[in-house]
Amino acid sequence: MDELQENKNQNQIDIELSEEVADGVYSNLAIISHSNSEFIVDFIRMMPGTPKARVKQRIILSPQHAKRLMFALGENISKYEDSFGEIESHEQVPNFPMNFGPAGEA
Repeated sequence: MDELQENKNQNQIDIELSEEVADGVYSNLAIISHSNSEFIVDFIRMMPGTPKARVKQRIILSPQHAKRLMFALGENISKYEDSFGEIESHEQVPNFPMNFGPAGEA
C-alpha cells in the first residue's frame, strides 16, 4: 500500500447507523438555545389541532461543532437549490405561543 492510500485510510471514520436511528425522526420545528459552552437544538413535532408539542430529539453541540454544522447545512442547501431550485419560505418565523387550533379542555 502506498503512503497516500495509507494516509487516506487513517483519515476515514467508520460510522455505524442502527436501524432505529436510520428510520429518522420527523420534526417541523427546531428551537435553539445556547450557553457559553454548548448549543442545544430541540427538534419538535407539532401537529395541527393539538395544543401540546413534544421534543422528539435533543442534540447538544460544542460551539465549534455548531458553527461547522451551520456551514455544512448552508453548503448542502446551496447544492439542493442548484439541483432543484430555490427553496421558498411560505411561513414567517412563528411567534410563541404557537397554536394550530383551539386549546383542549379536560
